Amino acid sequence: MLQQKIPATVITGFLGAGKTTMIRNLLQNAGGKRIALIINEFGDLGVDGDVLKGCGAEACTEDDIIELTNGCICCTVADDFIPTMSKLLERENRPDHIVIETSGLALPQPLVAAFNWPEIKTQVTVDGVITVVDSAAVAAGRFADDHDKVDALRAEDDNLDHESPLEELFEDQLTAADLIVLNKTDLLDAAGIQTVRDEVASRTARKPSMIEAKNGEVAAAVLLGLGVGTEDDIANRKSHHELEHENGEEHDHDEFDSFVVELPALSDPSAFIERLKGVIAEHDVLRVKGFADVPGKPLRLLIQAVGSRIDNYFERAWAPGEARGTRLVVIGLHDMDEQAVRAAIAAAV
Repeated sequence: MLQQKIPATVITGFLGAGKTTMIRNLLQNAGGKRIALIINEFGDLGVDGDVLKGCGAEACTEDDIIELTNGCICCTVADDFIPTMSKLLERENRPDHIVIETSGLALPQPLVAAFNWPEIKTQVTVDGVITVVDSAAVAAGRFADDHDKVDALRAEDDNLDHESPLEELFEDQLTAADLIVLNKTDLLDAAGIQTVRDEVASRTARKPSMIEAKNGEVAAAVLLGLGVGTEDDIANRKSHHELEHENGEEHDHDEFDSFVVELPALSDPSAFIERLKGVIAEHDVLRVKGFADVPGKPLRLLIQAVGSRIDNYFERAWAPGEARGTRLVVIGLHDMDEQAVRAAIAAAV
């Protein structure tokens, strides 16, 4: 008998939307499913992989977690993703479900299209694409200073291009979605949530389902088993990149840069985090995430920043033989002054 296709769920979303937290919750409540996880980290340090490996979920062992750190997955499908999937499918103990967490900067569409490659299509199907949205960021107008003004200017002059790369990326992730998770709704009131719903709906011509969540808490039964077969509908979900490429324009991700900052132990984490907020605001840093060593503490301090909002908590014990240290990935726009940001973060310790 032919083996049933393995379902794969693609989880995408803007920087800091809460993808990793949602996946951690999923793994811890997988109901016995053996889940293989593929992570496409943006940056030189596999922070998300370390976070997920520390979750202790029986359904997803460290051997089931694969990190792709060679760049944006939409640009390395042939070199990284296809060989990774092939090796995964060659295992004797194949997974019940595959979950793929894309980088916050990745285009979902080329990844979904890769499931139509002959060696993949016969064995795996895209159960669904889930886009996680940072509701608080959207409510604060993170993707445009004044949407009404932009629309008015566009109506007056069709030759003007008022969309930033961040806006396009946000829209691409919504356009690819089968399910949109409006995360962090606990930070908003009812009117704010409705504003986010209206804003998100206006960003895509498609009408995927939307659900609300806080702290990435969504039941596995909701996330898994959508049964969409998204790879068969990819032609109806074209990204800005694909539309531009049809016109002969080149695609690159030079809008974004990332680098790793290594620091000494943090003797006063609270003071460092407060000063880090100032650095982020001054240099318009998009994202900071990583781990810190706090003297006298047996656990690593997890630090995740989106804009001026910084979450931190002691995440797991340092492993035997693991070198303690403080390592942060910084992500910003291409014109970010890396040396200035490095110096400012170092001075914040």
